[in-house]
Amino acid sequence: MNVRRAIVITGADLAPQALSLLSDFEIVYAGKTPQEQDLVELCRRHDPVAIIVRYGKVGASVMDAAPSLRVISKHGSGTDTIDKDAARARGIEVRAAAGANAAAVAEQALALLLACAKSVTQLNARMHAGHWDKATHKSIELQGRTVGLVGLGAIGQRFARMCDAMGMRVLGFDPFAKELPACIRQVDMGTIWRESDAISLHCPLTPENRNLVNAGTLQACKRGVLLVNTARGGLIDEAALLAAVRSGQVAAAGLDSFASEPMRAPHPFLGEPNLILSPHIGGVTQDAYVNMGVGAAENVLDVLATSNLEQS
Repeated sequence: MNVRRAIVITGADLAPQALSLLSDFEIVYAGKTPQEQDLVELCRRHDPVAIIVRYGKVGASVMDAAPSLRVISKHGSGTDTIDKDAARARGIEVRAAAGANAAAVAEQALALLLACAKSVTQLNARMHAGHWDKATHKSIELQGRTVGLVGLGAIGQRFARMCDAMGMRVLGFDPFAKELPACIRQVDMGTIWRESDAISLHCPLTPENRNLVNAGTLQACKRGVLLVNTARGGLIDEAALLAAVRSGQVAAAGLDSFASEPMRAPHPFLGEPNLILSPHIGGVTQDAYVNMGVGAAENVLDVLATSNLEQS
């Protein structure tokens, strides 16, 4: 008699399409806001062969509580919430559902870029307050402007095509990118800072690029540059960005991720009219929810099949 092995989900749900792929396993949910100790206790109780990471962090203590663990699968593309060094040391494979939310995040980046360039939120607030600023307000036209992309994976490439379709000149930096669309001109980071009218971040967070956007790099940009971040908050020195926005060095920034999440009041960003904020929801659409769940489930099954642990 086969015993159903467990898979822990660091969240409260998973798409039905993903659950159908994992029907031979016991699915254990950790809840909407799982803390490290919650995950440790669940792993001790169920000894999962896989963890699908939606929320929270998975570190060495969680891994050590699950001796049968073979794979940690991210419900999405960013694996910075998983201690990959600890996983490697324990022979645990880390997988990401690469590209599963590419359309959703690229669309969010475009929405934030347009909101910055066209003063969407400010004009909306002014209209609701009874003002008509047609004679005094001028927006930024993006056609003919240069956008610099940092990170050219599935999301960055999709966003590049959107910008190209609007008539923008697209520069990109990614030392690992191959077979890029013709619309992207690969350059070094110095060129990104120096030549871009708008900069959009699409790279993973690593120890090497933490605070990539800082006082020095912002000063190297054109005055009035636009900044969009739908990647990871740790890529930006938030104090330096706030100072640059207040000085006008950065005309506006659209941010979907933050150094500490959830972002809570009081926070220096709150109330700043030239900061457009969204609560890390770039990849949160119904389509992306299904795609990420299915991608995460397929990665689990792929690894377990090679480990001879997939259920019969």
